[in-house]
Amino acid sequence: MQFTHIAGALQPDLAALRRELHQVPELGLDLPQTRELVVRELKALGLDATHLPRSGGVVAVIRGTKADDDGHRRAVLLRGDMDALSIDENTDLPFSSTNGAMHACGHDLHTAALLGAAQLLNAHADTFAGDVILMFQPGEEGYDGARIMIEEGVLDAAGSPVVGAYALHVFSGRYPLGMVGVRSGPIMSAADRLYVTVHGKGGHGSTPQLAVDPIVIAAEMVTALQAVVTRRFDAFDPVILSVTKIAGGDDIAVIPHEVTFAATVRSFSNEARESLEQLCTRTLNGIAAAHGASVTVDYQKLYPVTVNDATEADRVIRVAAENLPEDDVVVLPNPLNASEDFSRVLAEVPGAFIVVGATPPGVDPADAPFNHSAEAVFDEQSLWRGAALLAGLAVDRLNDPTR
Repeated sequence: MQFTHIAGALQPDLAALRRELHQVPELGLDLPQTRELVVRELKALGLDATHLPRSGGVVAVIRGTKADDDGHRRAVLLRGDMDALSIDENTDLPFSSTNGAMHACGHDLHTAALLGAAQLLNAHADTFAGDVILMFQPGEEGYDGARIMIEEGVLDAAGSPVVGAYALHVFSGRYPLGMVGVRSGPIMSAADRLYVTVHGKGGHGSTPQLAVDPIVIAAEMVTALQAVVTRRFDAFDPVILSVTKIAGGDDIAVIPHEVTFAATVRSFSNEARESLEQLCTRTLNGIAAAHGASVTVDYQKLYPVTVNDATEADRVIRVAAENLPEDDVVVLPNPLNASEDFSRVLAEVPGAFIVVGATPPGVDPADAPFNHSAEAVFDEQSLWRGAALLAGLAVDRLNDPTR
């Protein structure tokens, strides 16, 4: 079924919902105002909304009424993340946030688009056989909300096996409005964090030979980690390690006892991710030992690689072309360096994570403030497009004769 014109008619209502959400951005897993709005809209559709207490997520199920040919009911999951960022908005929009937080990553649009898809699917439940799970997720921005919702049973919400899962992400720059991008295989990197404390021996800056200088050791470690990245990994299976914080010392004449530094680490395969942890730990311990120091290494794994199923990526290309005929559907040549906890869902269920351009009109995508910027602005015309795409994917997957 094509939702192009039907979804377009929803645009004014979806924009109003998005603006209401944009004015009350909330952080992490505790999103009471956002949750209240989502539940209100679901109840208006006659849908039962379930609040998951640990994650703070909201789940609803739309039951298709079309006859199932083989008698084996199946489900599709659609995800919309709801949380914002701790950024003071600087857009001058008439509906700007004023509470010190900001929907700078477009999650307000994701939530509104999923509510739009719910309207479309609920009104046309006779066109598909099976169930659609609506996953309204908090805590994408570093709180691993998807993992918690999975632990709380979101994949079992319909009582039928989930055979496909889809989520989209809007971008305020880089991609023009109307562009839909997807690729099979890795589409977003894994994200890990590395925290290092170098334990040396403090002393006077005038007699470094009597100390074990952790600053010099830490500097060598930072350089060595860059050599690990460039010399121990295949250029066609890349990794990124960026040291973003380093601290040590209080007085210009004093060599400190300790130095700390931290890094963000990205990888695009499970094999590279495992090797990174092992090589970083071994390298840091070796350098510390060579200098007569010790080191504490805390390697924290966050989100795994987001991997699109090849069949589902092809489905996105076809369904986008059918439902958004004037838009540009692109096979992304490379994955994105950012990370996503929708990777948790795609590790359990074949599906796809989709890029949607939302650069405002009259702005060059190359120059537009990007996601997570205090100046990020998103074109609201991406709302009906997102709703149509999500609804179209759900119907197409549930009616797929190959199952």
